[in-house]
Amino acid sequence: MTAAFSSASRPAPAPRPAAAEPRLRVGFLLARRFTLSAFANFVDVLRLAADEGDRSRPILCRWRVIAEKLEPIRSSCGVTVGPEEKLGDPARFDYVVVIGGLMDSGGLTPAETAFLRRAAALKVPLVGVCTGAFILHEAGLMAGHRCCVSWFHHDDFLERFDGLVPVSDRVFVEDRGRLTCSGGAGSAHLAAHLVERHIGRAAARKSLHIMMIDEPMAPDDPQPGLPLDLKTRDPLVRRALRVMQQNLDAAPGVEEIAARLGVSRRKLERHMRAALGLGPAEAFTRVRLAHARFLLARPGASVTRIAAEAGFCDASHLIRVFRRHEGTTPEAWRRAMAGRIDA
Repeated sequence: MTAAFSSASRPAPAPRPAAAEPRLRVGFLLARRFTLSAFANFVDVLRLAADEGDRSRPILCRWRVIAEKLEPIRSSCGVTVGPEEKLGDPARFDYVVVIGGLMDSGGLTPAETAFLRRAAALKVPLVGVCTGAFILHEAGLMAGHRCCVSWFHHDDFLERFDGLVPVSDRVFVEDRGRLTCSGGAGSAHLAAHLVERHIGRAAARKSLHIMMIDEPMAPDDPQPGLPLDLKTRDPLVRRALRVMQQNLDAAPGVEEIAARLGVSRRKLERHMRAALGLGPAEAFTRVRLAHARFLLARPGASVTRIAAEAGFCDASHLIRVFRRHEGTTPEAWRRAMAGRIDA
């Protein structure tokens, strides 16, 4: 006969271990008309680093979208994201990340801006992604700090913040509790930088590899874009340079660029010479070379592939033009850059 045991005689269940605190806690503030890709790239790095495999449990990292009101926030592409928590105490986060978006789209509410100022007073590091750097500056939170913006918004920044010169040739910048990023894929690299700091290099690399990003980029790595000597406030020239940068692989001629901009070839040439001291063709060569240098600074791509991606006819054409402007070959330039990094 089997003896019956009372509940009192059963051994008490072992207490559950307390859940470990996450090593990295991030709060997101999304500006009105924020850039969805910048937010998604950042948060996906955290998600993939937070757990084993891609199970997405917020164990090692925890992230929350916060706002003044729990109402959906519309991104620049029209997709909405719902905040999970109201603003509360900024000290519950290791970083507060502001995801910017379209210029002049409203940014944050006054209460959300006040939250950022409280976070700064509590020494919580602030992160500005995409035009999030503009929002931090407008809140008076970037004075004396270096600031990174996309090359695409370099002149917009100069126009809005007189006397402040942003960094627009780097992927991201960290300066005494302020981290700013050019946006796009750069936000994934900035997130990986934080993951490596708080969780470890393996977790950071795992996240990027799952996202099919080969190598993490450091703050000093260049962002693809226009060479700094081609910056100008002339709106026609700025538009022409953007057309060039966006059409490297199918290079339009000067006549076509002028037609796209609705001006005559003569007017385009006159404006470019006045603003840059260059004709359109030479400016286009500078833009191609800037992109070639960006690709050469990263390992793996052959000179032939770089020539195609940067809009040159072939590798011989790239080598010839590169030598004329840089005084050396692409491969020699790449070796010299690698030596500087290793030194």
